[in-house]
Amino acid sequence: MKEFFNVTALGDVLGLAKDFSSVGAEKIDLIETSGRVLAEDVISDIDLPGFSRSTMDGYAVKASSTFGASEGNPAYLNIKGTIQMGEKPGFSVGPGEAAKISTGGMLPKDADSVVMVEFTEAVDETTIEVYRSVAPGQHIIEKGEDLAEGEAILTKGQKIRSQETGILAALGKEKVKVYKQPCVGIISTGDEVVPINTVPKPGQIRDINTYTLSGLVKKTGGVPISYGIIEDDYNALFESCSRALQETDMVIISGGSSVGTRDFTIEVLSNLPDSEILIHGISISPGKPTILASTQGKSFWGLPGHVVSAMVVFEIVVKPFIEHLGGVFGEKKTVPFVSAVLSRNISSAPGRGDFVRVRLVEENGVLTAEPVLGKSGLINTMVKADGLVKVDTNTEGVDKGTVVAVMLI
Repeated sequence: MKEFFNVTALGDVLGLAKDFSSVGAEKIDLIETSGRVLAEDVISDIDLPGFSRSTMDGYAVKASSTFGASEGNPAYLNIKGTIQMGEKPGFSVGPGEAAKISTGGMLPKDADSVVMVEFTEAVDETTIEVYRSVAPGQHIIEKGEDLAEGEAILTKGQKIRSQETGILAALGKEKVKVYKQPCVGIISTGDEVVPINTVPKPGQIRDINTYTLSGLVKKTGGVPISYGIIEDDYNALFESCSRALQETDMVIISGGSSVGTRDFTIEVLSNLPDSEILIHGISISPGKPTILASTQGKSFWGLPGHVVSAMVVFEIVVKPFIEHLGGVFGEKKTVPFVSAVLSRNISSAPGRGDFVRVRLVEENGVLTAEPVLGKSGLINTMVKADGLVKVDTNTEGVDKGTVVAVMLI
């Protein structure tokens, strides 16, 4: 076991994520894919659209037939026919000819553009005047312009948003291969922690961490499984941890990671079969006493009991591990940042990375980051916060007026 509080740099901790295997894959209905992660590359097997089509109501023409047309000198075109929606035109359009077409209609052979109906006027049933010229390709989408057959469209590890769902629908993908959602066991510890439906006695607190961590797991794409509150008892904690390891892909304990004669987390993790303490202490604040173990090939976390510390550690450290388990690798990982102007000085102790809660306020088009001050046991500070600002390890602070990157939470 590593020496107690021999803190590890944040970058080194995050680098350990690759040592844990991702979960398997499954095929699900397309309608269920939003927020899931692709488990295979997607190659287009069709041209999209499969035909050249109009983007406007008007007349399909050869562009050259309209060159020089104006209100004072309109072009006169013969109407060759009308194109019905959903049908293939049975005729072509030559020089000096036009075909009436609606938005989405298939262009007839030899037509290369569409004149908007607003710039035409019927002379009689067979002739129109055109008051504006068009260029080849104007007001149309050509065959394969959106997607070309054989083109790589989506890649393995990509998170599916509504736009990706749309393109999969366009390809006719009724079933999609995605990574399974990692199951994450959550255990709260401490004799002082009671269920939320209990009125706390003096010295007791309600179980906040189960609910905050469960919400964060869901937001990250995992499935939280609560194992309840475990009192400060070695055997009870060992049994709960053993069960969680059998049933989940990752386990998180909150509480019991700091110094204390009744904190059994390190002892339990050390004694679980095939277990190694990888980290006991990370050079960040809040969250320094965080534990990471590799237990039976799974990542096992010991987070601080203070709710703010637990949430910050999750956002900074645990979240990337869950994303990795769920198939989001390397450059596919995305962290939402915005730039803002710091409203006041932030002090920091060198040797650790400080993550400061901030509230974002916009005034006169300028986004300002206002530090939300408070201790790590105050949940209201997270309610007030919109994001986190990192003060680097070897920096004593950040000055008021500095443009900072705010990680949204």
